[in-house]
Amino acid sequence: MNMEDLEMICFNIISNVGMARGSYIEAIDLATAGKFEEAEAKVKEGAEFFLQGHHAHADLIQKEAAGERTELMLVLVHAEDQLMSAEAFKILAEKFIALNKKIEGKN
Repeated sequence: MNMEDLEMICFNIISNVGMARGSYIEAIDLATAGKFEEAEAKVKEGAEFFLQGHHAHADLIQKEAAGERTELMLVLVHAEDQLMSAEAFKILAEKFIALNKKIEGKN
């Protein structure tokens, strides 16, 4: 794989998981405001973006497993970092929704 193709894949990952993370952060804000249906919709939206980024990353792993070496680039490290960050925000968003539902139920 040439460097330009790898860069495009990395930017695809970064773009999609960045959108996912943004959706998850919006979900947290919505849950804090008691807008649970909208918050859950944002988590779902984020999951769709995340899946696109995850698939692009999985394709790179499969190519490497098939013997096609992937050049290590800072942008690839950044893409993987963003992927993991988005995944953590999804977990947090789901926890915030559940916690805020519980708190609102007590009020």
